[in-house]
Amino acid sequence: MKGFIKESIFLAVTVFAGFSSLAQLAPKNFTVSGKVKNGSKGEKVILSQSVVGGPAIKLDSAQLAADGSFALKSTEKDRGSFFTLNIADRQKVVLLVEGGENFNVLADGTSKDSKGNGGKAEVTGSKNMEYYAKVDHLMQNFAAKVTKWNEDYAAAEEKKDAKKIAEIQQAFAAADQERINVIKGLIPEMGTSLVALFTANNFLRPENDLETLKKLADNFGKVDPIPTLAKSYIGQIKRIAGLAVGEMAPDFTLTSPEGKPVALSSLRGKFVLIDFWASWCGPCRMENPNVVRMYDKFKDKGFDIYGVSLDDNEKAWKTAISRDNLKWQHGSELKKWNSGVAQTYGVNAIPATFLLDKDGKIIAKNLRGPDLESKLTELLGAQ
Repeated sequence: MKGFIKESIFLAVTVFAGFSSLAQLAPKNFTVSGKVKNGSKGEKVILSQSVVGGPAIKLDSAQLAADGSFALKSTEKDRGSFFTLNIADRQKVVLLVEGGENFNVLADGTSKDSKGNGGKAEVTGSKNMEYYAKVDHLMQNFAAKVTKWNEDYAAAEEKKDAKKIAEIQQAFAAADQERINVIKGLIPEMGTSLVALFTANNFLRPENDLETLKKLADNFGKVDPIPTLAKSYIGQIKRIAGLAVGEMAPDFTLTSPEGKPVALSSLRGKFVLIDFWASWCGPCRMENPNVVRMYDKFKDKGFDIYGVSLDDNEKAWKTAISRDNLKWQHGSELKKWNSGVAQTYGVNAIPATFLLDKDGKIIAKNLRGPDLESKLTELLGAQ
């Protein structure tokens, strides 16, 4: 898409990964009934549950009656899961289910076109779905603005109208912040609900909204028993929040380009820069000459680097190390964004750096260029 704005508008169902089998929660039944406006007698409606890392599980199905009505039922075992209604393979409706609900669905039974027409559905019977509708409405309004801004931006770019481009960028930034503020205002109202997890995980950013995310995690930590997805969310936030300046850096061991295990703790006793990067990351490669200069300048004064690559191609990783003359320790899981170390450190964008003291405590984050040189000079003195 031409333009400066790359904004995901579709409210995708987020399923939290990384949780294992946890304490049993009491199963609760729920029902789904409703009518399909543009349905035909005999067409099928299927209820499925989203599953981490696998295909959806079909739970129940029904055929539309002559008046478009249908009725389904199932059980929710984890006090919070995402389900989908598939209406005749034309329309899909998301259901946020905690168990015990009697949902009523009024769907138009059509597919959404490129202009956003069709595919409308109203779901009642739970607070989760009421708030989901509010968030969806907020996002659809924002989507309309984004579409118009992208059109105006393309026109301004073609005319090389720098003033107009700046105005569009400012308008986008202001509307984006307003949208986030509305969402942050809604989350306390949502309480410890599935829609609160959904909204926080999809629309808030740890780098800007960590306090709101931590507050929600703290609130879920007081629920007994804690919903399965909430346990995963709490773990994620703890990992991110735990990596503040002043905290101990979690130890890890990765495989070096030579195939040997290298532990972060093996560098204890030095000031260490953990540098998250990748061969495919342009800004990382642009920063590498500066990192090389810092290494050469301070390596004999008690400074070292551990490069953690988010590559998934071993040859590309090794070639980049050689071409950029990166002479320090390196390790990678070759899993790109599925790197466990990156997830532990809450790395959502690269380059990302963590500067550790001699005891392995984080003393600074995301220092680059002159800022990194200034900090190392402060710690180790001028060369």
